[in-house]
Amino acid sequence: MNQTKPMLDDEAPQLQRALPDDAMVIVPVRNMVLFPGMILPISIGRERSINAAQYAVKAERPVGVLMQRNPEADDPAPNDLAAMGTVAAILRYVTTPDGSHHIICQGQQRFRVLAYLDGFDFMVARVERIVETAAEGDREIEARYVQLKERALDVLQLLPKVPQEMLQAVQDVDSPGMLADLVAAYVDIKPAEKQELLEEVNLRQRLDRVIDMLVHRIEVLNLSRDIDQRTKASIGQREREFLLRAQLKEIQKKLGEDGGDNAAELAELHKLIDEAGMPEEVAKQAEKELKRLERMSDSSAEYSMVRTYLDWLLEIPWKAPEPDAIDVAQARQVLDDDHFGLEQVKKRILEFLAVRKLKPGGHGPILCLVGPPGVGKTSLGQSIARALGRKFARVSLGGVHDEAEIRGHRRTYIGALPGNIIQALKKAGTRGCVMMLDEIDKLGTGVHGDPSSAMLEVLDPQQNNSFRDNYLAVPFDLSQVIFIATANMLDTIPGPLRDRMEVLHLAGYTQEEKREIARRYLVQRQLEETGLKPGQFALTDEALMSIIRHYTREAGVRNLERQIGAVCRHVAVRIAEGKIEAQTVDVPDLGDILGQPRFENEVALRTGMTGVATGLAWTPVGGDILFIEASRTPGSGRLILTGQLGDVMKESAQAALTLVKSRLLALKLEAGAFEKVDVHIHVPAGAVPKDGPSAGVAMFIALVSLFMDQPVRSQVAMTGEISLRGLVLPVGGIKEKVLAALAAGIKTVMLPARNRKDLEEVPEQARTQLEFIFLDDVEQALQGAIDMAPVEQPVP
Repeated sequence: MNQTKPMLDDEAPQLQRALPDDAMVIVPVRNMVLFPGMILPISIGRERSINAAQYAVKAERPVGVLMQRNPEADDPAPNDLAAMGTVAAILRYVTTPDGSHHIICQGQQRFRVLAYLDGFDFMVARVERIVETAAEGDREIEARYVQLKERALDVLQLLPKVPQEMLQAVQDVDSPGMLADLVAAYVDIKPAEKQELLEEVNLRQRLDRVIDMLVHRIEVLNLSRDIDQRTKASIGQREREFLLRAQLKEIQKKLGEDGGDNAAELAELHKLIDEAGMPEEVAKQAEKELKRLERMSDSSAEYSMVRTYLDWLLEIPWKAPEPDAIDVAQARQVLDDDHFGLEQVKKRILEFLAVRKLKPGGHGPILCLVGPPGVGKTSLGQSIARALGRKFARVSLGGVHDEAEIRGHRRTYIGALPGNIIQALKKAGTRGCVMMLDEIDKLGTGVHGDPSSAMLEVLDPQQNNSFRDNYLAVPFDLSQVIFIATANMLDTIPGPLRDRMEVLHLAGYTQEEKREIARRYLVQRQLEETGLKPGQFALTDEALMSIIRHYTREAGVRNLERQIGAVCRHVAVRIAEGKIEAQTVDVPDLGDILGQPRFENEVALRTGMTGVATGLAWTPVGGDILFIEASRTPGSGRLILTGQLGDVMKESAQAALTLVKSRLLALKLEAGAFEKVDVHIHVPAGAVPKDGPSAGVAMFIALVSLFMDQPVRSQVAMTGEISLRGLVLPVGGIKEKVLAALAAGIKTVMLPARNRKDLEEVPEQARTQLEFIFLDDVEQALQGAIDMAPVEQPVP
């Protein structure tokens, strides 16, 4: 309990000399400002402060209370103290049993320090007392006084549990300066800001600053009160909902409709998790999420998110698939039944299945079927699944440009789902399915990541045994999935992704293969589509070959099936109208059904004249024939190239012209044959971009035919790159080019000699119908194309 200790004369500090009249005892304080008119208790613990207080009590003198600018200083120097403070009378000096000292001071007026005096046991300074002038008659001061009182009362009403005495004290203050000091003393601001108000001698400016602080404080208190009210209302609403739910559960129990905290549903989830066959890590994650679900209310937003996540974990096939019962002979029969031709591809697929049978646990290759549209890539995947007795799942990758489509979205996003790989496995219902990654060459790249990079993990047998989907956030074993990719071209597939796959090329079909495919599959399928019975419709072989030759020109058979479908629909209309009961469609009937032939024998139209040669080209949808036309006009020796040619093809034309010029004597041409003419090389179908070096031989033959005025042999096509030495270099796409030549009615094909080995990929039926001339240099090309005797190149 605090008690007053009387001060003895011998305990008072002894002065070395008396204090001057204008001097004052200084008591430094930390983080505290005393305003005039205010009563404030001050704890003093430093020896000099205790001496100062004891002397002031004994001598009945006031003290000067100054705030330390540096509160960390234990023995403050004059520079550490503020320049202005408050003259205070000590009302009471109190010591406590623990030895601490306290003084209760009442502020009287402001003072300013003039100089500090030495030679005392405590701080002493000469000071100037500041007398506040009266404000009577100053209307601006009075207006501010009224405004300040209103704002002070507003603040007190916003504060919780304000004593009534405080409100009465503000009401009773009749001095503007005293009101400003009273408000500044009790307002919740920093000590440094209070010191600035104490040092503000100008009464008008002091009132303005205190009013501004009160306005700011009122805004803060209003916002705080609004937030508090909203929070209480929200908590109250939740409490009401909790009580209502508790009452509802009690009512359900009484009625025998106990929801029982969804006990039955949660028990069922526990059972499903135990039976799902999850790996240990996944099972722990599922149990963790289930415990979270048990603690949630089923009306909360997060409840549905966690429940959906658990549903995905339970619906994904975690159990290991049954071993494959592979019968290679049966698989061969399935492939032959489903597909005609494609012998090399079937051979590789059977090898794949045989290895899978002998080593079930091994990591088989990822097959990538590459070929033009309509050659049966997707249906081959279905046949593989049927041969293995596995489920078939298809994932379309064309146009996918978001990595989340492969890896899934994180659960933090609204509407998050697993990626297409996990979704396809859920649909298949087994980890041992055959998954077709369709159109893998058409993966895009956008602002949401690179899907082709995400596919690297999927297609790597060393990594996909722990594939991590962003939504599931647990590893999933994809090693038992047989992945088969399809693509139209390899150029757009990134190198690292292409390196993970074994590429099987599917070239276009020959006309005879298309006829067999149409007989075995297409006609029957269109009969079923149109509702015709076999006895109501027949298509002769001649009509079928006419459709192939004159109404379609493609590597696959999609357009062929559409044309057969058009013929079937025409017959179906006539039967439905009752005009006929059955019809056999022959060649003369095709004109009325399909219109005039769409494709003509362009070789016959464009050859047989000088300066025209037939080349062979490769495109992403198969091979095609390419015509090279050369002409000359009076000019200055320029070379003009048209037909939307790429840089490589333009360079081939320049090389061909240079090679012709270098052989003037051998070709028996005049030395000035090129000086006064412009040579124009044009490749028709100018709207289609063309590039590549394989037209070099055709360009050379076209130029020689032009300047020697001898036409190129009819029904001869050629391909090959040329060098300035006259060598014929190998090119790619031989199988597609040869099949395109056969389809266009070409009889003789000239190929680079170094491409002879590529003929093994060409179907034997196509090889027997064509004559091949293999070229080592352009002299052999001249002899085969223009029927010239070989000439010797003069030695320079």
